[in-house]
Amino acid sequence: MENLLFILRILLVAIFGVAGLAKLYDLDGSKKAVEGFGVPENLAKPIGVLLPILEIAIALSLFFVQISWFGAIGATVLLGIFIVGMTYQWSKGNAPDCHCFGQVHSEPVSPKSIIRNVIFIIPAIVLIVAGKDNQGLNLFDSNNNNLTESPMTIIIGLAVIGLLAAVVYFLKQISEQQVQIMRRIEILEFTAHDGTKEVEREDVASPLEGLPIGSPAPEFELPDLNDKVVSLKKLLSPKKSTLFFFVSPTCNPCGALLPEIEEWQTEFKDKVNFVFLSSGDAKANAEKLGGKTLKKILLQKDREVAELYQSKWTPTAVLINSDGRIASRLAAGDSAIRQLIEKIRATEDEVLFVKETEDSKLGAELPAFELEDISGKTISAKDIIGKPTLVTYWSQGCGWCQRMLEDLRTWDKTKGQDEPNLLLISSGEAEQHKEIGIKSTVVLDNKGDIPRELGMSGTPSAVLINEKGKIISEVAVGADNIWSLVGKKFEQANGDKKE
Repeated sequence: MENLLFILRILLVAIFGVAGLAKLYDLDGSKKAVEGFGVPENLAKPIGVLLPILEIAIALSLFFVQISWFGAIGATVLLGIFIVGMTYQWSKGNAPDCHCFGQVHSEPVSPKSIIRNVIFIIPAIVLIVAGKDNQGLNLFDSNNNNLTESPMTIIIGLAVIGLLAAVVYFLKQISEQQVQIMRRIEILEFTAHDGTKEVEREDVASPLEGLPIGSPAPEFELPDLNDKVVSLKKLLSPKKSTLFFFVSPTCNPCGALLPEIEEWQTEFKDKVNFVFLSSGDAKANAEKLGGKTLKKILLQKDREVAELYQSKWTPTAVLINSDGRIASRLAAGDSAIRQLIEKIRATEDEVLFVKETEDSKLGAELPAFELEDISGKTISAKDIIGKPTLVTYWSQGCGWCQRMLEDLRTWDKTKGQDEPNLLLISSGEAEQHKEIGIKSTVVLDNKGDIPRELGMSGTPSAVLINEKGKIISEVAVGADNIWSLVGKKFEQANGDKKE
């Protein structure tokens, strides 16, 4: 009889030990399972945490004959609650996830799961009936002769304990692998959805598209989860960059990436602010994206801010520096976001911009030059230092240049004192350029040496130079990108009226 009682105890140790540890590795699942059984939301989380702790405590108590009787009572009560709850839900036609063994095994409530718990409760009842002083062999009593007389019982007991230890070890491995597999599989959703609506495959563009580095970050105002309106200016901090994450509560890859984002948020708390730009209602976003750390979550009505930043996917990240300028290309997807994080990690202080390639001219000094303008005056690099300047590479023989000429004239005539100067680098004859109607400085470089030193290889293209003579933007190619460097958008930017 002692051998049988010992085996029943070890069996219950394995059942409750595995169940408790599995739930601890998946507390979110435990909370949702508790909610599924009708527990109010404000109680679901504490009960979801308390339940696995209680199961582990029961498993530990059953190891020791001195307290195993009390453990058997606890096991009977807990299993009885499970049986009653499952039976009630099944009788109502409901099938909540039992989450019985966490990530190891979980299934909807059914007669099968109810019968399984009835079977589990039988050993516990037998131990209670056996009495407080008759709980079987004491595995930890070296004076118990029955231990040496029952080697098979000891082997079975130790095997079950070893199995439990193996489950504990592999449970974490399984959990981590599951997350990685989910990220890889769910990235397929990332290529087909933006988290809120279908993406038309016929006109899909590269997920690396976005505003050029150095262009002003588009202004916006959005409510947070408490309905407090927050603007871009309020998000910017002196000597700290801001990392925007375009996400959605319906985006599974966003949820899979959340634990890593929280680690980064802690790591970079002194040099980067983290802001989530999402959509949908506040409750759904809090539940999906709230996580374990305090977050700034702003809510779009649809995707209006994402469209301003040319973000077509979730999750996507983009860095904004303390001057309110785009500091990185769009990082679309988990792999690209991790690469962006590595580049941020490699910088010691504030991240002013993230270079895409080592040969990027970002941050370099304006190269020295001397060129004649169309009136015959010599213009040098020193002449444009003192105020931000949009250096634009343009050509009369370029059809795309001609299409943006009207907008170029308009901006040249109407730009304010706080907007950058314009330096137009072109080629050809001076007299021909006098007719284009540009009042700002136009210089001629027939060999194209200076544009090449600035990283420009074709027309139209441009870079932004700050008042200290440093290059603070990547090369913007095409009218739309050029205008984004100065925060402008023209209807005739490429010669075709935009809707």
